[in-house]
Amino acid sequence: MKKFLNICLLLSSLIGYLEWGKGNHAFIFQTEYDLIFGASHGSATYMHPFVLLPLIGQLLLLVTVFQKIPSKVLTITGLICLSLLMLFIFFIGLLSVNARILVCSLPFILAGIFVQRYNRKSTKNPCEGK
Repeated sequence: MKKFLNICLLLSSLIGYLEWGKGNHAFIFQTEYDLIFGASHGSATYMHPFVLLPLIGQLLLLVTVFQKIPSKVLTITGLICLSLLMLFIFFIGLLSVNARILVCSLPFILAGIFVQRYNRKSTKNPCEGK
């Protein structure tokens, strides 16, 4: 169950939707693809906190997907790193009353809530996973 939740968290972070300026818009997976495989922007592009921390969070969640028993510390750390960007996007959607931004950020928020509840439940009952 924990792996499934981590996969949902990872995939839902990729469908975040961004809009800026006039006619500029992209999903996070498109932006990440352009950053990683696109034209060379230099290392300064990756050093911005809104780029570096979510990438680290996604990498941490990707590591937990391949672990036999997913690490709770890595899961929570990945969730926190990704939440910085996704909650910021959600609040931008609220302030600008943009339904596309809100709808695309809600799956991550819901997956994050499920991950938190699952981790809290497994902490209260440590014998459940055995």
